[in-house]
This record gives sequence, C-alpha cells and structure tokens, in this order.
Amino acid sequence: MTGIGGTPIPHAPGFVANDTPRIVTARFDYEDSYTLERYEATGGYQGLRKALQQTPEEVHSEVRDATLLGRGGAGFPAGVKWGFCPPGVWPRYLVVNGDESEPGTYKDRLLMELDPHQLIEGCLIACYAVGLSQCFLYVRGEMAVAQERVAKALNDAYSAGYIGKNILDTEFSVDIILHWGAGAYVVGEETALIESLEGNRGMPRLKPPYFPAAVGLYGQPTIVNNVETLSNLPWILEHGAEAFTAIGTESSPGTRMVAVSGHVQRPGVYEIVNGTTTFRDLLYSEEMCGGIRNENQLKAFVPGGGSAPWFTPAQLDLPFEGSQIGPEGSMLGSGAIIVMDETTDIPAAALTLTKFYAHESCGKCVPCREGGPWLEQILRRIVDGLGTPRDLDLLFEVGETICPGDFPHAAVPSRGIEAVPFPYRMTTICFVGPSAFAPIHSALTLFREEFEEKVAGNKNRTMIEVAVDV
Repeated sequence: MTGIGGTPIPHAPGFVANDTPRIVTARFDYEDSYTLERYEATGGYQGLRKALQQTPEEVHSEVRDATLLGRGGAGFPAGVKWGFCPPGVWPRYLVVNGDESEPGTYKDRLLMELDPHQLIEGCLIACYAVGLSQCFLYVRGEMAVAQERVAKALNDAYSAGYIGKNILDTEFSVDIILHWGAGAYVVGEETALIESLEGNRGMPRLKPPYFPAAVGLYGQPTIVNNVETLSNLPWILEHGAEAFTAIGTESSPGTRMVAVSGHVQRPGVYEIVNGTTTFRDLLYSEEMCGGIRNENQLKAFVPGGGSAPWFTPAQLDLPFEGSQIGPEGSMLGSGAIIVMDETTDIPAAALTLTKFYAHESCGKCVPCREGGPWLEQILRRIVDGLGTPRDLDLLFEVGETICPGDFPHAAVPSRGIEAVPFPYRMTTICFVGPSAFAPIHSALTLFREEFEEKVAGNKNRTMIEVAVDV
C-alpha cells in the first residue's frame, strides 16, 4: 500500500492508514490540530530544540543530506538552494510562498489551516540554518481561514517564546511577518511574489540578475520556499535525514501531498510515498481515490496542476518521480491531479484552463499579454460551434509565438505520438504565458478529432472562411 494518512475528517478528506510515517499530515485527525496546545502535545517544536543544539552548518547539512525536494513545482533540493546565498552578505531573508494559485492545487491551504505551527517551526529551522534574519509568510488573499489560523499561531508562538528575541533562551532571534496577497496567480512565481512584498505590482523579474538567493527582497539574498517544503523540516530535524531518505527513492525521498480533483470517486488530498507511488495506485486503489466516478473510463489527466501537459491512460503506471515524468513530456509541478473521464468535452476543458491563464497574465510580456486572450478567443469560437479548420492551425501558430519550437506532450506510441522532453522553450519571463497554451496543445495533440467534429458541425464555416480570406 502506498497511500498514507489517517481517518478522514470533514475538512481533510482522503487520508488512509498504513505503516509509513505521516510526515506532514500526522495531526490532521485532531479537531484542534491548529492549536499550540495540540502541537506541543504531539511533539511540536522538538525539531527546533534539536536544531538549536547544533550549529547552523550542521542543520544545513542535515537538510541537504535529506535531499528534500521543493514541493512548490520546480522540485529543486531545498538544502542546495540554501547554499546559493553569497557568503558574508547580510541581512538575508526567508520568503514563504503560501500563494497557492495553481488550478487544482489545495494542499498548502490545508497545511496552513490544519497545522500552522508545523509551518512556523519549519520557518524557524530554515532561518537558523541559513542565518536568515527575518521571515515573510505570504498567504494567498482568498485563503481567509488559513490567514486567521496562521495569524493566531504566530501570536501564540510569540507568547510562548518560539519567535522573537533569544528563542528558547538561546542567542537565536528572528521575526516572522504575515503578509496577505491580493489573489494574483502570477505571484506564485518567486520574483513576482518578491515584487508584491515590496509593495509593487506583482510582475516577474528577469533572471539573471534577480536570482532571489543572490538578489531578492530589498536587493538582499533571499530564500523562497514553499509551504509544504518547510513543513517537512520539523520531522527531518527530529528523526534525521537517514530516516527521511529511507522513505521513497534515492532521488525522490520522503512523502509528498497531492490534491486530486475531477472525475474520481473520492477526490481529496493524499500524502503518498514519493518516487514509488504510481498514478494508478493513487487513482484506482480503494484506500485512495477508489477509481473513476460512475465506473466510467479514464480519458485524460493533468499530472501536475493546470499548467502541466496532459497524460492519458498510457501513463498511469508512471511513479511520482520527476526524472521519469519529464521525459514523458510533462511535470509533477504543484502536486495537483485533475482527472477527466470519458464524458469530458475535451475542447471545453481546454478552454476552461486557457481562459484562466489568459485572465491571470500580468501584462509584462507581450506574447503572454496578447497571445493568451487570442488563444482564448479562437478556442471559444471552436467550442461555440463557430470555428473553421483554419482555427486549428491558428491555435498552434499563436501558441508557438509563446513557446517556439516543439511543445511537450504525452507520449502515446499507439497513436504515433512520441514525447518531447520537458521543460519547453518560451518567449516570456515566467511560466504564465506557456501555461495558456499547454492545455490547448495537449488537447489538440491527443484528441484532435474532437476539435474537428466541432468545426465540422459549423454549418456557416464556408461563409466564415471566405470572410476571413477577404
């Protein structure tokens, strides 16, 4: 059995029990899981105490040895990222990316709502290990409950002496500041989030020179980590890197949270063993999603959030291992799986995602600002039954102004479709522009016949084509 968790509760569905340690969801079974009293009663802040008995270099080394991969999308090892701060440059900052905005993703929200002290303890451990003088916890604007729970937890942690000056009677001092976002998707990108924190409009910065570890918040070295990434640190410090790497695979150790939505029997958030659990395990096992709804057949699924290229049943036996997902033409991304069964209108599903990304463009890059709305407009015309055969080619033409060259897609050897390795080239600073084209490319590549049927159903297509030619 590969899914792990505990007894389902109304606000955290989908957890199942087995012998694998629950690293980040262990307290979700308690109704008062978000309180300081419950956190301390279940071993909370013991990881911080152990960290403070070591040198910062020893703590950093422990996290590096654990090979804790980032859980926000890129999957870069946290301990390695911490080492990018230039030596001797102070102050340094920690920015927590709690702006969970990727379509289909809602795991970080649960971590902030149900176990905020775990996140706070992770922040403190990171600050101690890297010499970060201040932490900014950026929470998405729509997450009202998460904001309230984190704010209460911060107040309680300050009162208990876990945050502030001379923490736990040591020379370690740090402040954590809660900042509410305004609901922009683009600030999920780390440099755009930093811009927002500085009081500017959330727009991505060019890299180089603005690699946050070198030039970040207020022009100082800045570590940007995801909520789930930091939530792993208390367990790692308490149990050790060796215990963490004993779970999963050598290149993808530990567990990870995945959010499953769409056409399954039991959608929800699951903590699974990283690197070994397959999509089939997750979607079809009785302990987890329990199969496709109404005994329908699986048609397609998005493996890593709305911006990821789609997969088909041919990829069900792939494990949650980034090194295997990339060559197949997609990514694990933010840990969100969107499931579509045989009843799904594929062009309409692609339109839903494209519309979102077109709307969320910050406007800084012309290909994204102009290309996204054009893609939405053309695709809407097709979905509404007003498209022409030329529109299918036009979608690719517009898309390639954002993503030049071969765009990745799922491999379907039986249909003569080979995978193009991920990631793809792009003409924009950040990922928002390509994200508008990802669902269109996947849908057109894998299910072109559905688009052709809609175009063929347009009785006025000849008249429209003549008008376009004129």
